[in-house]
Amino acid sequence: MCRSIKTLRILDVPAPDDEVRAAALQYVRKVSGYRKPSPANEHAFNHAVEEVAAASRRLLDSVTATHPARRTA
Repeated sequence: MCRSIKTLRILDVPAPDDEVRAAALQYVRKVSGYRKPSPANEHAFNHAVEEVAAASRRLLDSVTATHPARRTA
């Protein structure tokens, strides 16, 4: 679905919070169909971004590498 979101987990190197939030924003934009929501929907949109970012951070903090590193170059 969101092909432009890059992989955030590379072995055990933590992803920066700004990259996690950017991926969450991209996901919520795709799901909602809004690039920028109207003022009436802005609170719900921003709340969704924060929820997705928090869930993503919990996932990234919980998983461990189980296969060789992918080349990023």
